[in-house]
Amino acid sequence: MALERKKLFIKTYGCQMNVYDSERMRDVLAPLGYEPSDMPDDADLVILNTCHIREKAAEKVYSELGRLRPLKEGKSETASPMTIAVAGCVAQAEGEEIMRRAPVVDLVVGPQTYHKLPELIAQTHRARGERLETEFEPVAKFDALAGDRQVEGYSAFLTVQEGCDKFCTFCVVPYTRGAEWSRPVDQIVAEARQLAAKGVREITLLGQNVNAYHGEPPSGREADGPWGLGRLLRHLALIGGLDRIRYTTSHPNDMDDELIAAHGDLDALMPYLHLPVQSCSDKVLKAMNRRHTFEDYALLIERIRAARPDIAISGDFIVGFPGETDADFEATLQGVREINYASAFSFKYSRRPGTPGAALPMQVPEEVSSQRLAALQALLESQQTDFNRQQIGRRLPVLFERAGREPGQLHGRSPYLQAIHCDAPSGLIGQIAEVEIAGATRNSLTGKLAEKAGAA
Repeated sequence: MALERKKLFIKTYGCQMNVYDSERMRDVLAPLGYEPSDMPDDADLVILNTCHIREKAAEKVYSELGRLRPLKEGKSETASPMTIAVAGCVAQAEGEEIMRRAPVVDLVVGPQTYHKLPELIAQTHRARGERLETEFEPVAKFDALAGDRQVEGYSAFLTVQEGCDKFCTFCVVPYTRGAEWSRPVDQIVAEARQLAAKGVREITLLGQNVNAYHGEPPSGREADGPWGLGRLLRHLALIGGLDRIRYTTSHPNDMDDELIAAHGDLDALMPYLHLPVQSCSDKVLKAMNRRHTFEDYALLIERIRAARPDIAISGDFIVGFPGETDADFEATLQGVREINYASAFSFKYSRRPGTPGAALPMQVPEEVSSQRLAALQALLESQQTDFNRQQIGRRLPVLFERAGREPGQLHGRSPYLQAIHCDAPSGLIGQIAEVEIAGATRNSLTGKLAEKAGAA
């Protein structure tokens, strides 16, 4: 008997890990007959896959639930009532509160238990009652997700590590994602090969602290002991069809010699590294519990650049952390000038309930944080613009991903993750070809196909 076709709408908040998780939710629900929908209006199942990193994250969820309520009420008496689930880190941190405040929610599921969605949804439909599932079971989760992945396009995320043991005082990740845990090498390789067989040319390895990866070695290599990220990268680089590999997000304290060497040795490992420092003031770094100084970070960048001179560095910054003075902020500006970033993300400090930072004295006034953020972003944006302009006249290999906005134009990505627009035949979609860069803005590059540039 054919499956009843049902509509699934997933709204994803936050990081690449959540994007990956949303893709896997679609995979585990497909056997139940759920097909993706671009809008919640006609959906039988709506999932809000939430992020808890920024301030007011939970309030955004409640606001979205308020918009969904009339849709659900409108379908309540039909043959296809709407089911609403809240997943991800807000679900993990505030699950019971969500169930109390938002009766419209049928199901709350944490980031380590979404593999149970088919079972939980079936139970919910039978009872049409509340279900709360936020237990941590990363091993069981990835065992359950070992089946076929549905992918679109030529680049894909692949989670290799979850959780964090660093306990930075501003961060909720250790509380919502749990302790550091690494997937076995065999499981990662199997998923990577499956992606390559589906035409994926580029994978990005994901983890809350991805370079802390220490996974069970391949079968027959148990005597090797756990593999680090550098060794895993070398293994993945041997997979035919995978031309590009990236990874994010990393902690400076876990950039070991093997991983640094991999940047110099592997052509497939793209010359782009996202390595957050958060602040360049040692006093603030200590208050953040980062366990490194800015000098440690700067020397590490020197070693990485020595191994891969063409590497581009990206970073994360938090301004207005409790106790940050004008002198501390100036140290951050000076550090940014010293490192010279190709791109970066910067934010005002957000007090996250339950984290040590929320209770620290000397909280920085909002207007001061806003002024500092504006100054920092102006500097970072100028560095990004300068880096992009430095590409003018160069030939860059571009992975063309889709048609561009203009007729005859394609959109692709450079090794440095820059968006590139170029007139090119549609047959190059999914291929890598050299492009001569002719123009640059802060956010993208333009160019033309290099003469005699062959697609790879």
